Amino acid sequence: MNEQLAAALEEARQPFADTRFNVCRLEIAGGDDGYELQGTVLDEPTLAAVLDHLRQRLPDARFRADGVVVLRRSRPRLMVVTTNMTGWQREQSWLGEQQSQVLNGVVVEILEEGERWSFGRLADGYLGYVYAGYLGPTGEAPEPTHRVSQPVALLWPESGAGPAPVGRVFAGTRVAATPLSDGRAVVTLAGGLRGLVAPGALRSLDESLTVEERRRRLVEDAWPFVGVPYLWGGTTAHGIDCSGFAQLMHTLAGVIIPRDADVQFAAGRPVEPPYAAGDLLYFGGSGGHRDVSHVGISLGPEHDADGMVMIHSSRSRNGVYVDDINAVDSLRESFLGGRRFI
Repeated sequence: MNEQLAAALEEARQPFADTRFNVCRLEIAGGDDGYELQGTVLDEPTLAAVLDHLRQRLPDARFRADGVVVLRRSRPRLMVVTTNMTGWQREQSWLGEQQSQVLNGVVVEILEEGERWSFGRLADGYLGYVYAGYLGPTGEAPEPTHRVSQPVALLWPESGAGPAPVGRVFAGTRVAATPLSDGRAVVTLAGGLRGLVAPGALRSLDESLTVEERRRRLVEDAWPFVGVPYLWGGTTAHGIDCSGFAQLMHTLAGVIIPRDADVQFAAGRPVEPPYAAGDLLYFGGSGGHRDVSHVGISLGPEHDADGMVMIHSSRSRNGVYVDDINAVDSLRESFLGGRRFI
């Protein structure tokens, strides 16, 4: 492949370089009657964009793409997570990077199915590998009615007999629940596990809150997570990272936001001090893994006139704690600004 062709292909692939959301693994083979694209792409628009770029850059060349594998299908194959939580991995291994975690009942669009690991896509476009043994047909997921609101809710035997729980579910999990007169509820998870949860463990998916109620709830829900250890890719009370914490608190307040800090920063509405309770405060710099590499939740003017006191999952403190940005040099010097979703 000549240098001009290689440069054109590299340029064409560049818009799809973020492998969290894109697949564009393409090479070019030459022939007497033109060039043939080979490899794998996420979807037809990706392939069309690459071909369009190549044809604009090299108008005299002929390109074919008949052999390119397109992962997203017109009739996608959907599976559901049937364990209480599992890792969303960058590679086909538990030893590789955990990008995130997915909870019971989450639907996964299967793009490449393997014997042990399947490559999939979540509803927000996030791509990764999931252990196939923890997936089941979507028919195994009952229609959710409630969301788990406690950091961890134990499931107890429906009969009430026996001292041991039968399982546990994590905050943010959507479940099918039948409330009982004593405040408890019978919960059924995807995969069939059933049990009783204590009063106050669930919130209805149908509740309606004002903006101020959502902000107040977001901060109230954050306090029970103080001391939860930091875990890269974590999303639960067994371990959580900064953006996973921000996302989960918004989920509990009924607001869906992106998973990673840099994507949140790009998607949120810019705001200036004084920051309101629930505003997200972002940090970064050239030394981080990304330009935007950390996020915390403002506790609002009740804790600091400018809203610069935040609760966050801190790697340096190994967990969820409260910090005053102006009192911590590394935070003050790397502060990028605030974003609002509520």
